[in-house]
Amino acid sequence: MATHVNALLALEDGTWYRGVAAGASGEARGEVVFNTSMTGYQEVLTDPSYAGQIVTMTAPLIGNYGVTDGDAESQAPRVAGFVMREASPLASNWRADGTLRDYLVRYDIVAIADVDTRALTRVLRSAGVMRGVIATGQVDPDELVEKARAIPPMEGSDLVLGVTCDRAFAWRERAADAGEVDHREFGVSPARRAPRRLRVAAYDFGIKWNILRRLDAYGCDVHVFPAAAPPADLLAIAPDGLFLSNGPGDPAALPYAIDNVRELLQTDVPMFGICLGHQILGLAVGGQTFKLKFGHRGANHPVKELRSGRVEITSQNHGFAVDPGSLPPEAEVTHLNLYDGTLEGFRHTSKPVFSVQYHPEASPGPHDADYLFQQFLESMEKR
Repeated sequence: MATHVNALLALEDGTWYRGVAAGASGEARGEVVFNTSMTGYQEVLTDPSYAGQIVTMTAPLIGNYGVTDGDAESQAPRVAGFVMREASPLASNWRADGTLRDYLVRYDIVAIADVDTRALTRVLRSAGVMRGVIATGQVDPDELVEKARAIPPMEGSDLVLGVTCDRAFAWRERAADAGEVDHREFGVSPARRAPRRLRVAAYDFGIKWNILRRLDAYGCDVHVFPAAAPPADLLAIAPDGLFLSNGPGDPAALPYAIDNVRELLQTDVPMFGICLGHQILGLAVGGQTFKLKFGHRGANHPVKELRSGRVEITSQNHGFAVDPGSLPPEAEVTHLNLYDGTLEGFRHTSKPVFSVQYHPEASPGPHDADYLFQQFLESMEKR
């Protein structure tokens, strides 16, 4: 019979929760957030946007279908820590390469289970996300609370440089090592693909692999560049389009990215931004961003497309948002969140430039917004 190791999660407000260790031994520090997705825990774990965060899954059972290399969104888990109500010791799935616990141990991710995640989520919704610490073994709750209070706040933190690629690369050269085969079932009909392969230069602020898969499926050859690469590097490949990826941290703490995007806006090359890329674009056109109380993280967020009135169920993961009132007249609001009315998308009225706060590539989540990749394709074909 397996021996359970005690673990504890402490928050900066003095709240703490006892549980059992469900991953690696040690200590994890970060901003404690919650995700309401029912499935997709491996995609959450490997999403670079979660760098610096301890993720609480609100679904009551996590790990039941194990893990598989084809479901990863980057080369390794990026979360700071992981919180679960119940961690399944079994992997019941023909695709599984192993159990969730073994996966967390292999990548040195500290996790805690047997936590009342409903109570924890209510605390985070009421008070807002907080800094926290998970520690395994016999630990003093008061000491962990003090450690949590010493963690640098998310505001002002540049976490992008810790997750971006170290050199430029072409996605097709890496696709075979990134679970590409497992994702071909969600293809694109020949009629919707580009008649010729289009060249896209993408800034990697923490890019998810499924974004690259979707662009590739639509007929784009994607060349990925480090977050701080000068605009001249991207323009040197004569791109048909420019892409601004998702990523972690505070967008206002990325002056180099904002300046680079502002420079690229002068080229009139079509541009598409997602998540952090959307926020950076908002800052580049003259807008401002702010931190949400507890953010949007899950696969069930309703967003309204204003022109058609169509409602999309979307996958989201962000703690900051663009203030629509700060945008200049040439930035037209296109999408709004139906939970809290925050900005979910805008377009430039005189340039082929648009962005959304949510994740049209899903992974995990619904594919209601996949049409945005088609929209990007059409803007490139019009050039």
